[in-house]
Amino acid sequence: MRSEQLVRELTYAQAIQEGLHQSMEADARVILVGEGVPDPKAIFATTAGLRDRFGSARVFDMPLSENGMTGICIGAALSGLRPVMVHQRIDFALLAMDQLVNNAAKWHYMFDGLANVPLVIRVIIGRGWGQGPQHSQSLQALFAHIPGFKVVLPATAYDAKGMLISAIEDNNPVIFIEHRWLHNIKDAVPAEPYRAPLDHARVLHEGDQVTVAAFSYMVMEAMQVARTLAPHGIRVEVIDMRSARPLDVNTVARSVHKTGHLLVLDTAWTSGSVAGELITCVVEQEFGALHKAPVRMASPDHPVPTSHHMTEVYYPDAVRIYEAITALTAIKLTPEKHESILASIRRTGPHDVPNAKFTGPF
Repeated sequence: MRSEQLVRELTYAQAIQEGLHQSMEADARVILVGEGVPDPKAIFATTAGLRDRFGSARVFDMPLSENGMTGICIGAALSGLRPVMVHQRIDFALLAMDQLVNNAAKWHYMFDGLANVPLVIRVIIGRGWGQGPQHSQSLQALFAHIPGFKVVLPATAYDAKGMLISAIEDNNPVIFIEHRWLHNIKDAVPAEPYRAPLDHARVLHEGDQVTVAAFSYMVMEAMQVARTLAPHGIRVEVIDMRSARPLDVNTVARSVHKTGHLLVLDTAWTSGSVAGELITCVVEQEFGALHKAPVRMASPDHPVPTSHHMTEVYYPDAVRIYEAITALTAIKLTPEKHESILASIRRTGPHDVPNAKFTGPF
């Protein structure tokens, strides 16, 4: 598909904006609602210019009434519209859980398939600027536990646009999760509308020694490690999971059948994580192929710290991924190679932002 279309390099945020713009151009039923949607900062620039183009009847701000506004959007979806609702933090969506869990996720089942809820809930996760326990949570496992939802976590600009268009066109409620550290990454993105699947993982880096299955921003950390290790003869297969529900177990199981080792990376807490669910499912299918017990790497089981010094050791990073890979595979490296790899992957510069150009908090 990419070779047949005009392809440009866009940021993740620009790709989302373009996906929204093209979906609203194509279908007058698509509306955009959320706190800060028409704000000058435009939610990391993902909604820039949309109110000017489509007007205040289709693109409008939302009061601090998450449960009520979510109910309105559910009603709009049931009435034939296709709302895209935006929460600048996934934490804020907790105020709308009654509407989401007991209404949006249930209506299609309760009415024997006669009612659809084509609703996209954009929520933003991730760390930064010492925002601490109430503004940095990664709650994808909470939503993935609920039958009736689709829960996706695109990690590339290409998938951000393609999966958003697919989510808007889907007749089910889709929780569309964006990590704030991804909004400025760049990728080749076709100019024309296209669709990316909501239920398939994607192999981003091929290898035959260890499988690393990653969710959301952790894909970036995994890819950095895989590319650094490749010249040293360590062959890492990186899988971008893309979705937490449905969970593409088969792609990971096929990889594990080849490599015999599995490391799963998640941005959420360790206990009850989607990472743990994925490992369980893979063990059920490929127990005999595993040379060692799988490893899950996620955040510690306590609230996100605000302290700069505590966040330095709280979040998994490329160094810990590298250490887990070498422990899993029992690969031996010379001290010189080991230090060279660490120097290549160790984070430098600002600690609590992805790079010096990233400004916030929004």
